[in-house]
Amino acid sequence: MAGKTVCVTGASGFIASWIVKFLLDRGYTVRGTVRNLEKSKHLLQLPGASDRLKLVSAELLELGCFDEVVQGCDGVFHTASPIVIYATDPQAQLIGPAVDGTLNVLASCAKARTKKVILTSSTGAVYTSPNLTSTSFVDESWWSDPEFCRKNKDWYPLSKTLAEKEAWNFVEEKGLEMVVINPSFTIGPALQGSKNLTSEFILGYLNGTTKTYPNSARGFVGVKDVAMAHILAYESAHSNGRYICSGPVLHFADIVTILTKLFPTYPICAKDADETAPRVPSFTLSSHKLEDLGLHFQPIEDVLRETVTSLKESGWLP
Repeated sequence: MAGKTVCVTGASGFIASWIVKFLLDRGYTVRGTVRNLEKSKHLLQLPGASDRLKLVSAELLELGCFDEVVQGCDGVFHTASPIVIYATDPQAQLIGPAVDGTLNVLASCAKARTKKVILTSSTGAVYTSPNLTSTSFVDESWWSDPEFCRKNKDWYPLSKTLAEKEAWNFVEEKGLEMVVINPSFTIGPALQGSKNLTSEFILGYLNGTTKTYPNSARGFVGVKDVAMAHILAYESAHSNGRYICSGPVLHFADIVTILTKLFPTYPICAKDADETAPRVPSFTLSSHKLEDLGLHFQPIEDVLRETVTSLKESGWLP
C-alpha cells in the first residue's frame, strides 16, 4: 500500500492517532483532519510524518469542508464523532453532530468518488437492546434499539446507532463502498500524552479517587487492535459490512480485580455501587468476523499494563 493516499478525519483522537501511526508505518501518505492544529502536534512527531502526513483544519458540521481534503484519496477513515458522557442537550451535543457530521463527510466522499470508506461506529450501536440476556450471542446482525436508548437515556449509543444507519442508507443510495468497525469500550496507551475518557476511567481506580464501579458488563478492547482493525478492513478486498471489534466481555468488578492483581501498590478501593443488587450477567460478543481478516487480539491484561505505563510516562501516575 506504499504510495497510496488516505484521509483520516478527527486524526488527533485516541483511536485515530493510532490509525495514523499504523498507516504511516505501512508507507501510506496521510491527510489528517483536525479541529485544533495546536493540539495535534503529537502526530507530527510520528515516524514518517515529516514526509507523508499533512494536517488540515476542518469542522465536522461545516458543509463541504471535507471536499478538498478527500479529493484524490484512495480511502477515507471517518473516525470523528463527539463523545459526551453527561449530555445536557443530547440532540445538540451528540446526536446531531454524529449524524450530520457523518453525512457531511460521506457527501464529500461521494463527490470525490472515494474507492473505500472505513467508518468508526461502536458496539453501542449493536447491543443496547432489551433483547440482551446472559445467553445472547451478539454478532454483526444485531442493532441497538433507538427507543430503548431514548427510554434509558443512553445518548451515546443512540447517536452511534442513528449515525451508522444513516451512513448505510447514504452509501447504498450513492453507490459508495463502506465498511464499519464497531469497537467496544476501548482502552490503552494514548499517543497524545494526555488523558482521555478511558484513561481517566483507569486512573480513577488506580489513584483511589473512584470509590465505586457500576453493576455493568461490556466488551473491552485495546486501542491498537481497534486501529489495526480499521486498516485490515481497508486493505482486504473481501471486507464487507460491519465488524465487531472486541476482546472479552467483563464486568467492571473484573477490571478492578485485574488492576488490583497487576498493580497491588496502588490504593485501589472501588466497590460495587449497589452491593445489594445481583451482579449483571455477562454475554457473548463475537469478533469472529474480524478475526477472519487476520486480527489477533491483545490480552486485556497486557492492554491494562500498557495503559498504566502510558499514564506513568505522562506524569499522571507515580
